[in-house]
Parts: sequence; C-alpha cells; structure tokens
Amino acid sequence: MQTKDFDYDLPPALIAQFPAERRAQSRLLHLDGASGALRDAQFRDLPRFLRAGDVMVMNDTRVIKARLFGTKESGGRVEILVERVLDGHRALAQVRASHGPKPGSRLVLDCGTPVGVGGRAGEFHQLEFEAEETVLDLLERHGSLPLPPYIARAPESGDDARYQTVYARRPGAVAAPTAGLHFDEGMLAAVRGLGVHLAYVTLHVGAGTFQPVRVENVAEHRMHSECYEVPQATVDAIEQARAGGGRVLAVGTTTLRALEAAAAGGTLEAGQGETDIFIVPGYRFRVVERLLTNFHLPRSTLLMLASAFGGPENVRCAYRRAVEGRYRFFSYGDAMLIERQ
Repeated sequence: MQTKDFDYDLPPALIAQFPAERRAQSRLLHLDGASGALRDAQFRDLPRFLRAGDVMVMNDTRVIKARLFGTKESGGRVEILVERVLDGHRALAQVRASHGPKPGSRLVLDCGTPVGVGGRAGEFHQLEFEAEETVLDLLERHGSLPLPPYIARAPESGDDARYQTVYARRPGAVAAPTAGLHFDEGMLAAVRGLGVHLAYVTLHVGAGTFQPVRVENVAEHRMHSECYEVPQATVDAIEQARAGGGRVLAVGTTTLRALEAAAAGGTLEAGQGETDIFIVPGYRFRVVERLLTNFHLPRSTLLMLASAFGGPENVRCAYRRAVEGRYRFFSYGDAMLIERQ
C-alpha cells in the first residue's frame, strides 16, 4: 500500500474551526461496510442505530493544558508541548526553539518555574519541573489547551469545555478523543435508556496523532506509542454483550486501538500497557464491530484505520460524499458511523 492511496481533496472551508453550537447538533454519515451503502443522518439519530444488549465503549481520557512557554538560559524563546507526564515532576515533551536545548541546560517558564533538561527519547526531551506543585497542577494553572494544528486560531475560554468529552475523568491526553465530543448528557441518557451498556477504556492520546505519514510505503511507517488501560469491567461488559447477541461499538479510533491492543494475544484481556498498534487494510479485527469516528486528515494513520474497518473503496466513496455534502471535518467536525466490512 502507498500513502497516496489514502489521499483526498479537501476544501479548507470544510475544516471546522469551532464546535457546533450544541454537542449533539452535528451531522452523522452512516456507512454499511458490508454493502457500501451510505446514509445521511443527524447525530441525534444515533439511538436509532443501537439496540438493547449492545455495548458502547468510550475513552475517558482527559485533555491536559499541555502547552507552556518560556526562555532558555541564552534568552531565546521556547514553546513546550508536554507529550506524557512521567511522574509528579517529570514529563516527556517537544521543545520548539531556534536551537534545541542541550541536556543539562535549564529553561525558565513564563510563570517563573525552572525546568531542567534531561536526555532525549526520540523527538522528545525529558524535562524536570523544579516546583513544589505537580506537573499536572502546574499545567492546569499555567498551561494552555493544545488545539490541533489545523485549527487556525488561539484557544478561547469555550474550548476548555468543548475540547473535552463530558465523561473525561483521567488526565493525560494532549489531544481529545474527538468522536466523543458529540455526546452530551442527554444523549448518554438516551443510549442507556435503550438498554445499551456504557463501558470505558483509557488511552492517553499523544501529539503523534497529528504527525503525517512521511514515507510513501505504508509498511515502513512506525507508529508513536501511547499508554492505555482496559478495565475488567469493560471486558466483562463486552463478553456479556456478545453472549446475548449484542454488538460492540467503539467511540473513536483511540477506543478501538485500546481494545484491539488488549486483544493482540487472541482474546480480550484486562490490563494496562503501551501500544503502537498500526491498523491498515488487511488487519483482522478481534473486538469491535462498529466504529463511531470523525473525518480524518488525508494520508493519516487514522484514515488508514477507518479504511481498514469499513473497506478502502467504501471509505473513499464516503469521503467523497462528505465533501460533496459539505460535512464539517476533523476534531470539531461531524461524525461517521461505520459498520465493519
């Protein structure tokens, strides 16, 4: 497979710069992977696609205010994007500056906190925050929300709530699991009222989710690694749904990746770990039958995953339909419900 096989033309005007006025106000494109049939709907119609006994699995990660600014000892400005919090005072982060900081040097944040620069782990620097408060507390007080690069504006106060799912509870992500942004409490209640079981996983989305595939041969791409956890309660809910003829709906590609990573040994197992699972057409899905997702960037690993799930030609047709129908794309855009091919 070639990366160009997952390209498409997207008018910039279709990239959503702001969320819909209300969470459940988005549109929904339904793709039947078996037949390729497409159906235009509204997100509020989602309960019509569900039935009692199904299980809907969501990623409960919470986006942290991961962007910080400061200076080097030389006086040069730096921008820090925390990728992963390691413990109370250490984190892995991208550091953008005219010249990258050297191990052993120090940075000073605009809030006055000194930061020691340790060794590198690939493109990331290990940083030690020399403050009494924890990294998470410091980020909450002094950091800013890391909106995706294709949102061409600074974060506003409303983004603090809208770039966060209503069920987010475990801080650690630097990007939102965007398929979940469409749910409000009313929609969750409606789904529960149908007899659909709600279950959760945690996968802390890293900045690598926005990294382009830089090789033309898809097989040469190496995925970034992310931390995930699948609780025993979620495994039990999935097994119970299957025993009763129910279906597994993953809300978002991150939820799907966590579940499929946890089933890499052949059966779904509770636990936690790291995954760099790269799902492309030809992958054999073990857990998920249905995927709720947003529309993804051209030539991206997320579009490759969606193509693997719904079928490459089916997904190409769906994206043409979405462009022609002027659906809204990417994080603050509309949604797509895909039945596995």
